[in-house]
Amino acid sequence: MHYYFYPTKDSWISSGSSHIDGTSFKDANYGQDQILELKKEFWNKSFDYPTRVLVQFNVNETGNSLSKSVADGDIPSTAKYYLRLFEADGTEELSTEYKLAAFTLSQSWDEGIGKYGMDPKVTDGVSWDNTFNRTGASEITWSNSGTKVPGGYYASQSGYFASQSFSYESPDINMDITDIVNKWLNGTSTNYGLLLRFSGSQETDSQTFGKLKFFSYQTHTIYPPKLEVRWDNHTAASGSNTGSLSALDVTGNENVYLYLKGLRDKYKEGEKAKFRIGARKQYIAKTYSTSVQTTSPRYVPEKSGSYSIIDSSTGETIVPFEDIKNNTYTYLSCDVSGSYFTQWLNSFQSNRIYKILLKLKTNDGQELIFDDDYEFKVVK
Repeated sequence: MHYYFYPTKDSWISSGSSHIDGTSFKDANYGQDQILELKKEFWNKSFDYPTRVLVQFNVNETGNSLSKSVADGDIPSTAKYYLRLFEADGTEELSTEYKLAAFTLSQSWDEGIGKYGMDPKVTDGVSWDNTFNRTGASEITWSNSGTKVPGGYYASQSGYFASQSFSYESPDINMDITDIVNKWLNGTSTNYGLLLRFSGSQETDSQTFGKLKFFSYQTHTIYPPKLEVRWDNHTAASGSNTGSLSALDVTGNENVYLYLKGLRDKYKEGEKAKFRIGARKQYIAKTYSTSVQTTSPRYVPEKSGSYSIIDSSTGETIVPFEDIKNNTYTYLSCDVSGSYFTQWLNSFQSNRIYKILLKLKTNDGQELIFDDDYEFKVVK
């Protein structure tokens, strides 16, 4: 299963100043920008200043929170958690190899009302200097006491930070933050969100370059930041689960076919939908008979089949066959009626059309992809 939580707020903050008029960016707020800028600025071929990104998800708060889903047993304690940010147009001057780090924030912060480029600059909201700054109220600065470092986040202690290294690859962030989230869930630390920056000395050195741009929560695209939850929820195709069904031949010696059964045109946004999978020989041998030929229903053997879901308009993979570490969280399940999979749809964006792909791994090493335009729409 792949399940998503979207941010409750995000922003980016800058430590620089204008080389035109000297205006400081350290108290400027960009909380309403559609783009999150994580970059290193250079001036006259020398490093000038960095920016950082802040993002917070609904983990312990009211409503449809992550902690409630865990407490209700919908999400197991063994689930993995990943921070996902998606590259927007405009990324430039990027080193082929670099490392990004995410740290647990130690203070609450105000998303604010500003945007980059506003003149005069807006200071209402979070900035490099302040967590809170509203007209008519006293500003609150970031703390640097105890284990906290300037910028209001915890130092590199186990469970309070995570990182991802990049080498000749897409700048999209796909960072394992399981330890951080588990500390939020068990109450060891309070969820104030994450701070994202270039890792260690790369943030200020003159050898690492990067002007990264990611879509923010304010974007009008399908690419806002996500907290992605992954776990294996499949029911094994073994024992009494298979009933009287026969297994599909996956030796690789026969032509076989997987397909969707009873797929609806539309599904509700909050559904936990069950999708039925048919499995049979691709071709039925000709025989002479006065009756209609039928095929016996079969099930896909354990961990031989999986599914993926993509956005039909953009081709963006929403639920992958495997993650970047080749872990599979989309194995097909089985009951006495045949193979199937379940997918929660309340984290899918409504009024969009999605397409289901099926994959079969055979014993001789083949991987067969079945793409027959099985599409459905998620509606409110």
